[in-house]
Amino acid sequence: MAIDAPERVADIAPMAQPVRIFPDGRDEPAFGDWVPEVPVALEFNGLSYAVMMATPADLADFATGFALCEGLAADASDIAEPDIAQVETGWIVRTRLSGLGIEKLTERIRTRVAESSCGLCGIENLEQVARPLPAVTKHPRLSHAAVFRALAALRQYQPLGQSTGAAHAAAWADPDGNLGCVREDVGRHNAMDKLVGAMAIAGDPLSPGLVLSTARCSYEIVEKAVRGGATSLVTISLPTSMAVERASKAGLSLWALARDDSVLFVNDASGSD
Repeated sequence: MAIDAPERVADIAPMAQPVRIFPDGRDEPAFGDWVPEVPVALEFNGLSYAVMMATPADLADFATGFALCEGLAADASDIAEPDIAQVETGWIVRTRLSGLGIEKLTERIRTRVAESSCGLCGIENLEQVARPLPAVTKHPRLSHAAVFRALAALRQYQPLGQSTGAAHAAAWADPDGNLGCVREDVGRHNAMDKLVGAMAIAGDPLSPGLVLSTARCSYEIVEKAVRGGATSLVTISLPTSMAVERASKAGLSLWALARDDSVLFVNDASGSD
């Protein structure tokens, strides 16, 4: 199966060659590639919505997935093809929303007081944090073999991660664990947005199958997975208490601490609505 892999980021700016120093005083040259991180401004309908620190690749996927995960659009068809421009200080991604996206955009800009990738800054009150997630659709339980197959295959589709050691990845795999789409970014949230956007643009649902994230499993990763349409999420770290609670209430099956030799089955929501 052909895998929709991430764009390669060309022309990483050369920087000083780092040196690894050992306790006995020995030193040796280390890697010299650095993960790109630049400001990316997201504009919707002519309004500045957010400036995210991101890796400047797959930016059309990023804008689409961001709009979907933020609840600014219900479907990729509500989001026009972005206009992407590099400027002296970073990148600007401009697009237009239609349908309910216009109303939601206005409401969010009115209530937002600040922005942060953590997903909490700018939310006006605590009730908004606890707002219900969409119910996850019915789904069969994944086999552990599928989880291990996807995990084992992921690394070869992380060119940025391999060259820099500092990029997150988000991937989708079918119910048998065969990878179908991978996206990378310096930001864990951004990688998820890019994956959601890429799948939405292609018209491919995240369910059935699994979403695999190399990120810390905090509540925002669960939220983006659910809002993106996933039914099963696999992460390489342990989840937070809020991540487990949100996954359970939404009906998201959650696997965590995924390693070559074991995986922790945290929340079995298979067969739920």
